[in-house]
Amino acid sequence: MLDRIPLEAFRVFDAACRFMNFSRAGRELHITQAAVSRRIQGLEDQLGARLFTRRGRNLALTPEGERLSQRVRATLEYLEESLEPFRGGGREIISIAASGSVSHLWLGKRLKDFDNESPSVSVRLLTTDSPSELASEANDLVILYATGEHPRWNLTLLMKEILVPVASPAYLARRSLDRPTLSAEQIAGLDLIDYERFNAHWISFRQWFTRIQRPPKVRPSPRFSFSTYSMAVDAALRGEGITLGSTGLIAEELAAGTLVELGSDRVETGYGYYLGMPRYRSLSPGAARLHQHLLSGL
Repeated sequence: MLDRIPLEAFRVFDAACRFMNFSRAGRELHITQAAVSRRIQGLEDQLGARLFTRRGRNLALTPEGERLSQRVRATLEYLEESLEPFRGGGREIISIAASGSVSHLWLGKRLKDFDNESPSVSVRLLTTDSPSELASEANDLVILYATGEHPRWNLTLLMKEILVPVASPAYLARRSLDRPTLSAEQIAGLDLIDYERFNAHWISFRQWFTRIQRPPKVRPSPRFSFSTYSMAVDAALRGEGITLGSTGLIAEELAAGTLVELGSDRVETGYGYYLGMPRYRSLSPGAARLHQHLLSGL
């Protein structure tokens, strides 16, 4: 059916829906009121349905018109947004991809600071835990969980992954716990907050306990398990228990004292979070500034 209906008909219909007045819709589109009426009539004929009810000069959408209006508006907005990068003289648009935990715990504040410093640049953040989407060359910059090498991206270390049990001071006070002296055995018997391992290389509590010098004799049984790492950290901040803290990602919470380390065991996994720039193409000026901005605080 789309091959018989010109896109202009949907633009006219959208304007008529927004103004509920054919004359005002025509003025926006620089056509006459009669031309708007003809295009709406033609669209109704093609669809075999009435889109408006007309009582003198007053218009109202029929149920069919209401449904079509919502879909046409959404489609036109999506098309407008897709064309934004092709506008001349506007903001430079750059894209960066990062996992949900990195976006929520580390990157968000830094992008806000960059936005304040670079009003001529617009940043689009792709938040995903899919390795293929994170490493897609459609992105200008990426933050990857890696060991330091990638065939398509030049990587610079942002933070090593060092995992340690953490909890809020309120949780420790409520349980009368002395955090420096807690053993792994004691920690394993407390309210553990775990998360799903979306990546085979991620480490949750079960793997962490096997990597420390003196693993507990009891098998740890998490009280809570969340679908994302950031949700586990948020639960620990609320005082619901103990989670594994990636010290680089929660550095601000540790510095502020809203989360504190428990015991003395730490696990350095050999992985880390790396900022990637393309190997085989140059960065745009805005992407280069963002790259430098994200490295400046290291």
